[in-house]
Amino acid sequence: MFDLVSQLLKPEIFLSSLGPYALAGVTFIVFAESGLFFGFFLPGDSLLFTAGLLAAQGFLHFGWLLGLSFIAAVVGDNVGYWFGHQLGPRIFAREDTWLFKKHYLTDAQAFYEKHGSKTIVLARFVPFVRTFAPIVAGAAQMHYTTFMAYNILGGLLWAVGLSSLGYFLGNLPIVHSHYETVIILIIVASILPIVIHFLVHKLRGQH
Repeated sequence: MFDLVSQLLKPEIFLSSLGPYALAGVTFIVFAESGLFFGFFLPGDSLLFTAGLLAAQGFLHFGWLLGLSFIAAVVGDNVGYWFGHQLGPRIFAREDTWLFKKHYLTDAQAFYEKHGSKTIVLARFVPFVRTFAPIVAGAAQMHYTTFMAYNILGGLLWAVGLSSLGYFLGNLPIVHSHYETVIILIIVASILPIVIHFLVHKLRGQH
């Protein structure tokens, strides 16, 4: 488990280690982070961006990357939505474990109450909230047609957008010559919100 987490924090190494199954790895992780309880810790942002960079180098097929990551993001959110829709308020009674904390759900609920339906798009770019927002939307009985419209838009902007950004930047000479630095910056940028989220709740718990 810890070896997997360690590899995921180095997306280039993780994807390279998968070889011909790299696209399958990206697809599963995007799906899991979008709608499964245990997927909240997965670094989807850095993984998608790095996959785009690798596609620019010919390691991954760019078209397949866009298609599969988009489908995984949309289907993942659907799984989360129907999970929340079926269980309703009962999911908020779930007890804390070493992996899951109830405040992940309450934070997503607060985000949903603040932004409404737009949460399904905005949450794509917020770690933790990204995983639990569709679950909360389902529990709140958001109209499914409305949810799907925002889900598709969010999937395009996040999965397709980040992969495309990585691909097009990966074709720039300056990125080629500073490839390792770019990867490090991506990892730091993707982990920073998680660290801030953890510290904020740590400080709140002390008051």
